[in-house]
Amino acid sequence: MNRRSVPAVAAAIAGGLALASTARAQGAGASRLQAVQQAGVIRFGTTGDFNPMSFRDAASRELRGHQIDAARQLATDMNLRAEFVPTDWRTLINGLQANQYDAVFTGTSMSVARAMAASFTTPWGRNAFVPLVARANVARFRDWDALNQRGVTIGTNLGTTMEQFVQQSLPSATLRRVESPARDWQELLAGRVDATMSSLIEAAFLTKEYPQIVSILADKPRNPIPMAFMVAAGDPAWLTFLNAWTTIRLASGFFDEINTRWGLVQA
Repeated sequence: MNRRSVPAVAAAIAGGLALASTARAQGAGASRLQAVQQAGVIRFGTTGDFNPMSFRDAASRELRGHQIDAARQLATDMNLRAEFVPTDWRTLINGLQANQYDAVFTGTSMSVARAMAASFTTPWGRNAFVPLVARANVARFRDWDALNQRGVTIGTNLGTTMEQFVQQSLPSATLRRVESPARDWQELLAGRVDATMSSLIEAAFLTKEYPQIVSILADKPRNPIPMAFMVAAGDPAWLTFLNAWTTIRLASGFFDEINTRWGLVQA
């Protein structure tokens, strides 16, 4: 990691706060930035079902993962306490709009549909999609066209960007939506779908954990897409600060460090 001194990082974070304060002064109404500082706590919406991004440790049941580390670092930099609020993919944006949490840190990909209803920060990384199939069916699915066929059922979790991708890019296949807390790859393990649409990030973990499933077409991933944190729309001061924090931590090498720690495979 390209480490900065503590004073340098503190000064950079303070600069981000100053930028956000200016944006708040220009905008109407109080900002969430001011609210979290006054409360002494920042609430993170997270799904806890996306290893290695946000998941519960099997032994301790504590939340762990790339996004949990990022959330805790943000809270530390702001001198606040981190609080994690359980949510699911289908209701991520609803929770923001209902003020159930202050930001989503769970491994969200950017999409046009989401951007119409919420705000994304500066991206911290990139992702792309690959199919997962049973090892016994690898020969059946040698290319993307083999998936886009009648008689092929593809599972995705409800409310994810994978669901939108299958609808738009593989319209001839049958889409099976899986509602949280169940996961689409569990349907694949049970033999109820022919494939699931995964991210490069999660596929790398799942194929190690479950050798009976295989990530195919990993050399031809589709839908390269930025990964970013998500906040409620209409709060420029909060978004400006989080953009500044993400930029600062990218430059400091923090994201390189946690990407390596959690074995992230990026597009």
